Amino acid sequence: MSARKLDFSIYAALIAFAFVAPVLFPNYTSQIAVMWLMVLMAVTWDMTGGQMGYNSLGNVIFFGLGMYASAVVQIGVVYDVAEYTSAFGAIVVEFTDTQYFTGLGLGIVAGGVVSTVFAIIVGPFMLGLRGPYFAIGTLGLAVAVAELVSGWEYVGGGGGISMPVYPGIAGQGSLVWYILLGLLALASHLFCRWLYSTQFGLAINAIRDDEDKAEAMGIQTTRYKVVTWVASAFFMGMGGAVFGNMSGFIEPLEVAFPTTTFGIFMVAMALVGGKGTLWGPVLGAILFHVVKEWTWTYLLGWQWVALGAIIIINIVYFQQGILGWAQDKWPRLFGVSVDREPAETSAEAAG
Repeated sequence: MSARKLDFSIYAALIAFAFVAPVLFPNYTSQIAVMWLMVLMAVTWDMTGGQMGYNSLGNVIFFGLGMYASAVVQIGVVYDVAEYTSAFGAIVVEFTDTQYFTGLGLGIVAGGVVSTVFAIIVGPFMLGLRGPYFAIGTLGLAVAVAELVSGWEYVGGGGGISMPVYPGIAGQGSLVWYILLGLLALASHLFCRWLYSTQFGLAINAIRDDEDKAEAMGIQTTRYKVVTWVASAFFMGMGGAVFGNMSGFIEPLEVAFPTTTFGIFMVAMALVGGKGTLWGPVLGAILFHVVKEWTWTYLLGWQWVALGAIIIINIVYFQQGILGWAQDKWPRLFGVSVDREPAETSAEAAG
């Protein structure tokens, strides 16, 4: 099977699963929707962490900013946000279907735009750091933003903010979030597929391999780094906007800026699948989410031990990730050409 046929088969299988899953597993629609969110997170993290070599521990910044931006826009379409949050849920805001879906659409766009603008502003400063300094810097930034939002009463502060209630029939909302998160995951993956096939992809790979040499060759590394981080922020912001509506309630530390859960998960998923590859983050996200849901159901109390064991096994035995290991074992299946040893070539010619 050629690499192109393998790609087509994977796309066909995932799209077929996406269509039939809500029918075959109607009780698990929300869980599968979160799986698409996990794919989105892993793919966008890998843009900087895998393809560019800048391992971020704070990409949840964009997730949370997108969530709050969407909430402000959706509520602000109908009601005064400050008055709404100061009431602590004591008032009920009625949205017509038109108001709700208009606010939802504008909110998702706002989530992507606000996250993008923030990445443009802080990108040149944060991406001036390298190695562990960048990783710790992004983590510190995420914690700082979460604390600032916790003290901002306009958006509910530490008490959080309730999202508008989906106006459709019971159960319909979960299908809407499933579709939206699935489309965002697909869009982010197709965007990365296109991006990595261009000279831009070669440039960020050069930064990953040796940034000093890349600069010596005339590559404007700061520009490439910022653009890559901004693209990642855009998709993460929209994903946060959708997930905020799906959860129904936004709390700054555990829902919007969950550095100890989603912030770590997106890194672990890319590592498990194989960072720096096109399909590795997708594979890692799906496997990680399935194992996470299974352990949460059947190994409650031991779920973190199980997930920690998976990460340790991956780091010790599969440092290149599952897909990286598979590419080394079956290179031709993935379209990777391997130069043979001269002795082997000579022996074949003599035979």
